[in-house]
Amino acid sequence: MAEASRWHRGGASKHKLHYRKEVEITTTLQELLLYFIFLINLCILTFGMVNPHMYYLNKVMSSLFLDTSVPGEERTNFKSIRSITDFWKFMEGPLLEGLYWDSWYNNQQLYNLKNSSRIYYENILLGVPRVRQLKVRNNTCKVYSSFQSLMSECYGKYTSANEDLSNFGLQINTEWRYSTSNTNSPWHWGFLGVYRNGGYIFTLSKSKSETKNKFIDLRLNSWITRGTRVIFIDFSLYNANVNLFCIIRLVAEFPATGGILTSWQFYSVKLLRYVSYYDYFIASCEITFCIFLFVFTTQEVKKIKEFKSAYFKSIWNWLELLLLLLCFVAVSFNTYCNVQIFLLLGELLESTEQYSDFYFLACWHIYYNNIIAITIFFAWIKIFKFISFNKTMSQLSSTLSRCIKDIVGFAIMFFIIFFAYAQLGFLIFGSQVDDFSTFQNSIFAQFRIVLGDFNFAGIQQANPILGPIYFITFIFFVFFVLLNMFLAIINDTYSEVKADYSIGRRPDFELGKMIKQSYKNVLEKFRLKKARKDEDKKTKGSGDLAEQARREGFDENEIQKAEQMKKWKERLEKKYYSTEIQDDYQPGLLTLPSFVLFTGTTTKYKMRFSECLTK
Repeated sequence: MAEASRWHRGGASKHKLHYRKEVEITTTLQELLLYFIFLINLCILTFGMVNPHMYYLNKVMSSLFLDTSVPGEERTNFKSIRSITDFWKFMEGPLLEGLYWDSWYNNQQLYNLKNSSRIYYENILLGVPRVRQLKVRNNTCKVYSSFQSLMSECYGKYTSANEDLSNFGLQINTEWRYSTSNTNSPWHWGFLGVYRNGGYIFTLSKSKSETKNKFIDLRLNSWITRGTRVIFIDFSLYNANVNLFCIIRLVAEFPATGGILTSWQFYSVKLLRYVSYYDYFIASCEITFCIFLFVFTTQEVKKIKEFKSAYFKSIWNWLELLLLLLCFVAVSFNTYCNVQIFLLLGELLESTEQYSDFYFLACWHIYYNNIIAITIFFAWIKIFKFISFNKTMSQLSSTLSRCIKDIVGFAIMFFIIFFAYAQLGFLIFGSQVDDFSTFQNSIFAQFRIVLGDFNFAGIQQANPILGPIYFITFIFFVFFVLLNMFLAIINDTYSEVKADYSIGRRPDFELGKMIKQSYKNVLEKFRLKKARKDEDKKTKGSGDLAEQARREGFDENEIQKAEQMKKWKERLEKKYYSTEIQDDYQPGLLTLPSFVLFTGTTTKYKMRFSECLTK
């Protein structure tokens, strides 16, 4: 108590404390301002890469090639293909009609640009489309001995080891002979496997009638066999109105179980980067981004040299390093894309009679977009480094940092139960319900159950006994028990943080207050606001002395008692104490009833008051 009284009477080194705060304000505001400029520049750069026309171009092309039905069969389109017969109907119908637009809607002749097709009259077909097939060899699986008399051939699933590299069929053209890949395009990740480049390839003709005869010839000579596992249809378009390339890939996978699974990819990308004045403005933003990257890298290198191993103890420093790494990866991807476009684009556009493989350029452009998207995500997350803008945000940060250990421990228990249910659902319903067809699908299905999106009828139909038991127990343990425990952990921690803030245990450095004080100082300096010369002595002393006492190592309990004692003394000295006023402070031997006994005169009160202070 004596130390608290000593603190209450005054503190030292006030000038030093004020100077330290001023330096802290200046440094933090400079860092914050610089980072906001960087963030704005990054947002302009990323949004400048995305064109709203990309979505509409993809939508138009997908509607044309995916939703157009076979003439006379309204339910047969690319999405609904289930057999080889349906596949050939699509090739000779919607695909052929969609690729070749050689006349206007009133049968007038279209523009003749090196005999190129103009899909929807606006999109130039670059080069010619390509069809590619991958097969597996016979005897890549083993037939059980009892069934060898019924079936002697066995074609397993597609792998690079099972792939058939031999010629087949007529063996006269490239579609019957295996061709190795001469491109750097990435392998395709499909539903049933990862498919290599190369295969049995043929390109379509510029003439619609020739292409149709080609399809009929391939169908009659059984180009698709039992060993066929996937067919790719690749072509590229360019729309000069919006300066966008649309790279399209239609995929038909033939699983070993029979049937066909279809998928597709539509990539609208801007390969010609710098055409308009706005594009050159984006280029200037890219240069500015590189300058910022150099400045931030230099700052972090200096910090690492100054703090050494202590630098890596802060989570914000790790986030800074991650952000710098992503920025360097994004710059590298962008440079590589621009170099490849410069080297390959002219060559691809010249080969109008051959397939133009823009898929390689599109993939790298998509990789760059993904990296820059992740980069700007973490760039926004870094804003939380300056979270002390106000009390609420600071409480949120303190709550998360305090309960992180409890959340990690809870997460271990949660995922043990969660994965146990995921494996249970996969084993029970995997062969019947699409949501549980794989272990990964089971995990995502359970997250959807937690959010209220589930197919209980399918689960119950797959197993009338275990289905309801699985569903009810999962909802009870995961939804009602575990999730409420998770909320309880956060709620209790938040209550503790709020209680600490209420008794003054808040961060010493609150940027919001400092910005506000700096703003007031600027107004006073330019005489836009009258300076307060005669401040209230009580208000001025309390906050500054409390901050100084915390810095000098006083216990929070001592500070609180000293503040309460000060208020109590001031109230008694001001109002000479009456029995109606309740006491705020009751330390140790000092109690309210002992005061009530001495309320007769002012002299008696003063004598009792001095005695209490000595106690």
